[in-house]
Amino acid sequence: MTDLPQPADDLRTYLARAREAILWKLDGLGERAVRLPRTPTGTSLLGIVLHCANVEIGYFAPTFGRTFPERDHPAVVPEDAYDTDPQADWTVPAEISTAELVAFYGRVAAFTDAAFDELPLDARGRVPWWPEGRAEASLHQVAVHVLADLHRHAGHADILREGIDGAAGLTPAVPNLPDAAGWPSYVARVTTIAEQFPADDAG
Repeated sequence: MTDLPQPADDLRTYLARAREAILWKLDGLGERAVRLPRTPTGTSLLGIVLHCANVEIGYFAPTFGRTFPERDHPAVVPEDAYDTDPQADWTVPAEISTAELVAFYGRVAAFTDAAFDELPLDARGRVPWWPEGRAEASLHQVAVHVLADLHRHAGHADILREGIDGAAGLTPAVPNLPDAAGWPSYVARVTTIAEQFPADDAG
């Protein structure tokens, strides 16, 4: 990838790539499959999307005195909801379909991207839920923080989707994986190495 003209363009590009990596993991799955928890802590593919959308709203709206235009949308989790439900932004109500949430996240992305047109990267904001003493941050800092968070959740989505039907890769156009034919021998090889060590409680 060549350098983009402005650092803000880099941030926009990598945020878009993170969203793409998350959203395509929903492709081809029904409502039940994307909502079912896939880990002991309840992580689901659709829950990741709701969480990431609310992360972007929170960091790019109140932090910089901006107002998200769809504050009454059912996918927007109000700040006080976390007082009674720490998982509020991971729980997708049945009345919000996958298609609706994906479209909503697209509008959230446009709202995030607009921040880079409205504000310089050194614009100062205040993250309401960060502790005093480090709550102030620049748009650049906040964007990097959100970028790291989204890519972390893209990795979660990778693992969840592979566990459902074996689908894996970065994006449909750029899977970024070796030929599938070599996976069984690779898995056998690393399994053989691991089995040279004694079993423990964690494994």
